[in-house]
Amino acid sequence: MVSRGLTIEELDSGTNIYAIGDIHGCLYAVEGLIERLPVRWGRDFVIFLGDYIDRGPDSSRVLDLLLELRSNYPNRVFALKGNHEWMFERFIKGIDVEVFLYNGGGETLRSYRRDGRLAIPQEHIEFINELPLFVEIGSYFFVHAGVNPSKSLREQSEEDLLWIRQSFYLYEGKFSKTIVFGHTPFPEVLLLEDRIGVDTGCVYGGKLSAVRLPDGEIFEYACWR
Repeated sequence: MVSRGLTIEELDSGTNIYAIGDIHGCLYAVEGLIERLPVRWGRDFVIFLGDYIDRGPDSSRVLDLLLELRSNYPNRVFALKGNHEWMFERFIKGIDVEVFLYNGGGETLRSYRRDGRLAIPQEHIEFINELPLFVEIGSYFFVHAGVNPSKSLREQSEEDLLWIRQSFYLYEGKFSKTIVFGHTPFPEVLLLEDRIGVDTGCVYGGKLSAVRLPDGEIFEYACWR
């Protein structure tokens, strides 16, 4: 059962939400995208949908940026756990090391090398361990991968929220809230009435994308690989 999540009952009138897709260590892209967002910092919500690390070159510096933004704008900037943070958390505990490395973890470890030694700051470990699985704001449910259609939002498991793919986004029914997610890369932002997919494959040479809600405007930064 999900116990770690944040719920805000209503979205204040005139307040926007910016949801940002999977960064995967591409610091230049998230910095470039943020410069393009007309965020009213301290008033609007900014939600990062997980997968900040692995595959790209600057995972440690991406986490530094997220920590800084969250510190500067508490209760307005949220970072969710992705499946790659889940794998990193397990790697730090010595669990499934090969799985982490196979999925781009080697690039993450290289970003933490200082003078030939691996140095992961305790602040980063605590950040990874404490990431929430979802943020619910009014009629929106923000999550990394999606939700299991056969369960209510309150019955979702951690595995559902971090790993689900086709059985969620190809579901032919309608969800009770608009599910905003990353995890599965699309060529363009998937913008449906009840689900919005914001991962557009930055680390694979696509784009880093954000959606502004409630108006649905898309912001993008073209990535290179």
